[in-house]
Amino acid sequence: MLLISRYERMIARRYLLPGRSEAFIAIVAGFSLVAVMLGVAALIVVMSVMNGFRAELFDKITGLNGHAVIQGYDGQLRDWRRVLEEAKKTPGITSATPLIEQPLVATYNGRVKFINLRGMQMQDILGNPTLKGKEIIGSFKSLKPGGDQIAIGSRLAQGLGATVGSEISIFNPAGSSTPFGTVPRIVKYKVAAVFEVGVYDYDEVYGIMPIEDAQTLLLLGDGVSMIELETSNPDKVGEILQPLVDKVSQVGQITDWRMMNSELFDALTVDRTVSFTVLSIILVVAAFNIVSSLIMLVRAKTRDIAVLRTMGATRGGLMRIFVTVGTTIGALGVAAGGLLGFLFITFREGVVKFIGLVTGQNIWDPQMRFLTELPAKTDPAQTIGICVMALIFCFLATLYPAWKAASTDPVQVLRYE
Repeated sequence: MLLISRYERMIARRYLLPGRSEAFIAIVAGFSLVAVMLGVAALIVVMSVMNGFRAELFDKITGLNGHAVIQGYDGQLRDWRRVLEEAKKTPGITSATPLIEQPLVATYNGRVKFINLRGMQMQDILGNPTLKGKEIIGSFKSLKPGGDQIAIGSRLAQGLGATVGSEISIFNPAGSSTPFGTVPRIVKYKVAAVFEVGVYDYDEVYGIMPIEDAQTLLLLGDGVSMIELETSNPDKVGEILQPLVDKVSQVGQITDWRMMNSELFDALTVDRTVSFTVLSIILVVAAFNIVSSLIMLVRAKTRDIAVLRTMGATRGGLMRIFVTVGTTIGALGVAAGGLLGFLFITFREGVVKFIGLVTGQNIWDPQMRFLTELPAKTDPAQTIGICVMALIFCFLATLYPAWKAASTDPVQVLRYE
């Protein structure tokens, strides 16, 4: 608007609000604005949800599994104290935590569920950011080494019908050897806390106890099964851990978060790309709507355009008028779409519940989506990119109608006037 003259701005403003006889043109222009608005809002919402889903899932997964783990070849990491010291001395590794993890079976009142038992040092349980403050009932502080107590996920507790104070039995098939064969080891543990980290699979199977109790249950003595590693930059985890590979190759192997969850994050990347491409088509459709509305406006204003030409209006001036009209429609649509997108993101949980109530379907099933709540993380640079892309589409859509207007021959139009 700043590059056009005063009279061009005045005419563009009048063409943006056609009279009663041209109400149909105004309706088509309104549809164009709404199409741009919906396209921009859809892109902002979907990309924000995809970003939030990946970030939240990454934080939850690495919060419990770290950026990498050093695992023993036979399920037990020998000489783990030396490995722990080597890991802590490696540049780029911010923390190294010994732990035990073993899939077992838990029973309570005749109910049987698989449990992924994890033994951790008490300071690691209390200091883990993914676990901190996630107790629904009870407290992690109630766990004491040698106290035969355990904290379990909320859905595991629901499946077993257990709560704080219940005594669940954990079955370890690798029990003691006797003349009659191996006798499975069954130990009762009192539930000290029920937690919910927000990842369905973790809340469904995880049980956490002090590492000393896990060593006793699994007959590991002083051993551990793995060391969890945190790095300063998870995207460069391979480079950071490379110096440690040769030092631990005799006792175990290193697996980073990309190897452990490669299929999941690859699928998220593909889904994100496909969603962006498909939703961008909405903006292309909106651009075609702008083309059609401007062509109709040019045809309706042919006589006016001819008169302007005879009064000295240049071809460039007419092009600027119609480019301004179309770009203004697109800019208003982009602004409205940005506002609508941010409103949707802010109140996304209410929107999800409303849609579920109307359709009678659970559109955010934690069993399929991993996370219990719909996440969102808006990237300002990405949002600006979406708005700029929409404006470019709208600008390009104005060029042909503006050229047609500028090409009008006043002699041919006014010959019979």
